Amino acid sequence: MNSKITLSQLGWQPVFQQQLTLEDLEQTRIGRILAHHRSGYSVQTEQGDVHLPMHHAMPPMTVGDWLLLDLNQQFVRLLERSSLFSRKAAGSKVAEQFIAANVDTLFIVSSLNNDFNLSRIERYLALARETGVEPVIVLTKQDLCDDHDKKRAEVQRLNPLLMVETVNGLDPTSCDVLNNWCGTGKTVAFMGSSGVGKSTLVNTLMGDDIQQTGGIREDDSKGRHTTTSRSLHFMPSGAILIDTPGMRELQIADCESGLNALFADIDRLAEQCRFSDCQHQSEPGCAVLQAIDSGELDPRRVKNYFKLLREQARNSESLNKQRERAKSKQLGRHYKSVQSESRLLKKGY
Repeated sequence: MNSKITLSQLGWQPVFQQQLTLEDLEQTRIGRILAHHRSGYSVQTEQGDVHLPMHHAMPPMTVGDWLLLDLNQQFVRLLERSSLFSRKAAGSKVAEQFIAANVDTLFIVSSLNNDFNLSRIERYLALARETGVEPVIVLTKQDLCDDHDKKRAEVQRLNPLLMVETVNGLDPTSCDVLNNWCGTGKTVAFMGSSGVGKSTLVNTLMGDDIQQTGGIREDDSKGRHTTTSRSLHFMPSGAILIDTPGMRELQIADCESGLNALFADIDRLAEQCRFSDCQHQSEPGCAVLQAIDSGELDPRRVKNYFKLLREQARNSESLNKQRERAKSKQLGRHYKSVQSESRLLKKGY
C-alpha cells in the first residue's frame, strides 16, 4: 500500500476526534495499528508507516486501535475504543486475548458443509452483542452444499432481524452482497472457525491473494487453517478489513449482557418460572421447560444458552483474579520505584 494515507481512509471517526485536546493536535501524530507482531506494532500515520516496539509501560493493544505518537514516534497514549473484541486465551492459560478494536461490522463466517454449527455461530453473535457491533452471518461454500437454503433458514430463525448471506467465496459476483457494509472508511472484521473459507473470501473481496488458502480435507469436508495473525488491509471499496486467524476455540468471558441480549426470549421465560432459583431441569412450574414441550423453544438453543452463561461466568471470574494479581504486581513495582527515587534523593544524587 501507499505509505501516504489520510485519517479518513484509515477509518477515523468523530468519536475519536472528540478525545483530542488542542495540545494533542499540535504536538502528536495520530496512528492506527495495522498489525501486531511479537516485537511490536505496525502503525500507520498520515506521515507513513511506523514500527512501535513493545514496552511494559504500554497498555495492551490490538489491530484496529488508535493511538497518539510524539514527534519522535514514541507512544503517548491509547485512544478510547468504540468497540473491542476479546476472548479468554485458548487452552488452560488464564489470560485475556484481544482480537480486534474499533470495528463497525462483524462478518461471522461459517461454512455450509460439515462444519455448519448453530451453537458456534451463537458464540460469535454474543460477542457482537456485547460490543454493540452489527453482526452479519456469512455462510460460505455455497457451491459445495445442496441444502444451503435450509441451513440459511435455520440461522435466520435465531433472529428474524439478523442479516444472513450465503456466498461462494471463489466467485467475486457472489461476494458482492457484502459490499453493502464495506463503504469508504468503514471497518469490517472477519471472524470464524478454522477452515471455513474465510481466507478465500477475504482474498476475493480484496481482489488479491493477501492470505494463503488451504484445500478441503476429504475425510471431514473441513478446510485447513491458514491465517496465522491478525492484520488490517485496505479494500478496493475504501473499507478497512481486519482479518483474524481461524479460531479452533472461542472461550467467551465478560459477555453476560451480550448473552442476555442474544437469548432475551429465554431470559424472559426464565423470569416466569415458579421458583426464582429454577435450574430448568425438572422443577415444577418451569416456564422454560413448558416452552420446550410446546415447541416454542428449541432445546438445543436453551442448552447452549445456559452452557455459555456458565462458561462466561467461570472465565470472567478467572480473568478478574488474574487482573487483580497483575494490578497488585504493577502497584508493587511502582512503590519500589518511588522508594528507590526517595533513597537517591536522600543521598544527594
